[in-house]
Amino acid sequence: MQAYYAARAAEYDRIYLKPERQANLREMEAWVARVFEGRSVLEVACGTGYWTQFFAPGAARVLALDAADETMQIARGRVPAGKVRFMQADAYRIPPLAQTFDAAFAGFWWSHIPLDRVDSFLSGLHAALAPGAKIVFMDNRFVAGSSTPISESDADGNSYQTRQLSDGSTHRVLKNFPSRDELLRVAGRYSRSPVYREWDYYWALEYVLDSAPRSV
Repeated sequence: MQAYYAARAAEYDRIYLKPERQANLREMEAWVARVFEGRSVLEVACGTGYWTQFFAPGAARVLALDAADETMQIARGRVPAGKVRFMQADAYRIPPLAQTFDAAFAGFWWSHIPLDRVDSFLSGLHAALAPGAKIVFMDNRFVAGSSTPISESDADGNSYQTRQLSDGSTHRVLKNFPSRDELLRVAGRYSRSPVYREWDYYWALEYVLDSAPRSV
């Protein structure tokens, strides 16, 4: 996955140019800026900083993590100087951080997490946050005719797409499309009041972190 996104860095943002998705994107850009206003945000898998650029100006501070330096180089050029700090890191092994954060964000990352690693990823993320932190994930809904078709599934229920880059190379990419109920069920283990939002082409999951995981 890291190698794919490093190779795709220069053309990654083309996905945001699809005409049918523009109205959704404008709404989401404004919404995510409001959600993180005044907060200290830990962003996981920041990629090219497409979403960082919308919430960073109003945030207190942002630490943006990504495994691929190629995408972070693009991100550095589109955010306020001094407001965002970047760190190359594995999303599944968030390093010990000297600062505390009262918010976390990951855009278009959840769909790339293998189903059997979702809880371990969330546990690592939550360990870097203060109790009561606001957490937001955003990702794609599957929409026939707009989304890349699913090319295969595995025995664990993960789905995959075959993607081609401009250099002609093809890549097998994990891309899951969780349902509303699945997302709320997972978030409900960590929060009393998770909220699911939906647009035509996208979804968002928002929740406030409890002090300890809940049994549901």
